[in-house]
Amino acid sequence: MSVLLLVILHMLASLEQFMLSSGRGTGEACVQKLVMAVTGDETAATGDMPAYQLRTPTTTLPQGVVMAASPGTLHSPQQLAEEATRKRELRLMKNREAAKECRRRKKEYIKCLESRVAVLEVQNKKLIEELETLKDICSSKTD
Repeated sequence: MSVLLLVILHMLASLEQFMLSSGRGTGEACVQKLVMAVTGDETAATGDMPAYQLRTPTTTLPQGVVMAASPGTLHSPQQLAEEATRKRELRLMKNREAAKECRRRKKEYIKCLESRVAVLEVQNKKLIEELETLKDICSSKTD
């Protein structure tokens, strides 16, 4: 493979990981952040440094991403299986955390509903008592 193709593959993998991990940058600002991450220099965003100069990846990208972006590292079936297992475990971990948060929010919602029920029951009792009082007053006036 040519060096240019390796550079392009590395940049595409870096872009994909950056977009997935940041989840907030889009457009020109995202491209500038990517250039800064790939070149390791903040001046790349201002145009003082050509964006095609690649340096050693900075710590903004996890080590696993850099290795996955390098061509030729995931050739063996064992490595592919390990990567699939790692991705599955990560997905399961995220799913567990999301389920835990969902259960927490549900408990909070139920507590709010129970509190509202208690308040409404008290209000209902007061209204029933007031209704009985008014009925007594009306019945005593008609007598």
